[in-house]
Amino acid sequence: MTGHADPYCLRSRLSWRLISMQAALLVTLVVLLIGALCVSGILLVPRDEDHVIAIVQRALARDAQGELILRPTADLKELRDKTSDLWFMVRDRQGHSLSEGSVPPEFAKIGDALDQISQARLGWQLLEDDPRKPPARLKRVNTDAGSVQVLTATQEPLSSARTVLATTLAFLGVALPGLALMAIATFIATPMVVRRAFAGLDTTAAQARQIDIHQRGARLSAEYIPLEVVPLVNAINDALARLDEGYRRHQRFVADAAHELRTPIAILNTRLEALPAGSDKTRLLEDTARLSTLAEQLLDIQRLDQCRHPFGRVDLVAIAQSVAADLAPLAIAGGYELALDTAGESVEVIGDRSALERALTNLVQNAIQHGGRRGTISIHVGLPATIDVSDEGDGIPPEQRTLIFEPFYRLTPLDRGAGLGLNMVREIVRLHGGHVSVFDGPNGGACFRLALPPAASGK
Repeated sequence: MTGHADPYCLRSRLSWRLISMQAALLVTLVVLLIGALCVSGILLVPRDEDHVIAIVQRALARDAQGELILRPTADLKELRDKTSDLWFMVRDRQGHSLSEGSVPPEFAKIGDALDQISQARLGWQLLEDDPRKPPARLKRVNTDAGSVQVLTATQEPLSSARTVLATTLAFLGVALPGLALMAIATFIATPMVVRRAFAGLDTTAAQARQIDIHQRGARLSAEYIPLEVVPLVNAINDALARLDEGYRRHQRFVADAAHELRTPIAILNTRLEALPAGSDKTRLLEDTARLSTLAEQLLDIQRLDQCRHPFGRVDLVAIAQSVAADLAPLAIAGGYELALDTAGESVEVIGDRSALERALTNLVQNAIQHGGRRGTISIHVGLPATIDVSDEGDGIPPEQRTLIFEPFYRLTPLDRGAGLGLNMVREIVRLHGGHVSVFDGPNGGACFRLALPPAASGK
C-alpha cells in the first residue's frame, strides 16, 4: 500500500533549502580561508616573547672568564622541551654574546648597531616580503650577568587545535551575522519571487474551476506560468480533449439511438389507436407512451447542452396550461382526473421554455405511472415561482426521496420506467438556478415541487 504525501508549502521549503545551502557555503568558505592562511604562513599565533626573555634573564650568568652562560634552570628546560623552534640571542655592551637555536641571519648580523635601543620589534612589510619570516622582539634587561640585550622570535604556525578554534571564532564572528542577514533577505525575497512567478497559476486555476460537464472545448491557458508547470497544464488540456471526444461519441450514440426509436414507436402508437377500446388498449398505449418518453429523455440529454444562456422570460402558467392540455388524455385514460390551478395570471422566470416544459411533462408522466390509477393529479403554479405536481398514490418513502433523482434508480425492481425522468428534471432545474424537492401530498401520495428564481419585475 503506497503512502500518501501531504501537500507542502513551496515558499517555506525553498526558503529553508536556500538558507541551508548558504550556511554550508559560508562554513566551507571560512574553513578554506583559514586553511589557506595557515598553509601560506600568514596566520601565525604569537607566543609571549616577554615570557621567553624573562626565563633567559633568570638563567643568564657569567663564567670565570666573564663569558655569558645559561644556568640549567627548570623554567629554561621546560621552555626548550615545549618550543621546537626556540631561538634567542644575548649580547652585552662589552661585545660578549650568546645564542641558542637557529638565529635568522638577518638578526645575527645586527651586532652593536642597536646598543642604544632599550626595546624594539624588528620585522618586514607583510605584503612585500615573505610572510613566513617572523618578526623579532628586542629588549634590554638587567641580569646576574649585568645589563644585556635579548633578541628572540617565538612564533609558529597554528596547531590543529588552534586551527579549529580560529575557524570557530571566525565563523561565529563573521559567518553567523552574514548568515542571519541572508536568512532575513531569503525569507523576505523568496515568497515575493515565488508569488510573482506563480501568479499566472491563479488565472489557470480560476479557468479550471469554471469547467463543468456542460462546457466542452474549454482549455487551460499556459500563458504567464513557469515553464516547469507547462507540462502539467498541457497534460490536463490533453485529458480534456480526450474527454470532449468521448462525450461527443456518447452524444452521437444517444442521439442516433433516440431518433431510431422514435419512428417505430410512432408507427406502433398509430396501430394501437386503431384497436377497439378496452383495458388492454389503455395499457398498451401507456407502454408506448413510456417508450416515447424514454426516447425523448435520451434526446433531452443533448438538449440540456442547448438550454443555457441566453435565457428569456418564460411564463410558468402558460407552460403548465400547455403540459396539462397535452397530457390530459393520457391521464384520463389512466384513470385520473387532471387539475390545474395558479396563484396568478402570470408567473415569470428567466429560462428556456422547451426545457421547463420537458421537466414538468416528466413530473406529470411520473405521477400517471406511479399514482395508483386513482384520484386526482394536481398541477399548481405558486408564488414567487414554483410548480407543484401531486398525486394520491402510495407516496415515496422518506429514505428514498434523495435517491429517486439519481439516473436509472427505480423504487421497485419491477418498475417498467427508465429511471431517467426525475434525473432530467433535476438537471434542468439546476441549469435554471433552482431546485426540486419531494414531500407528502395534501391528499396522500407524493408532491414534487420545482422552485425557480423569479424574473425581476419590469419590462
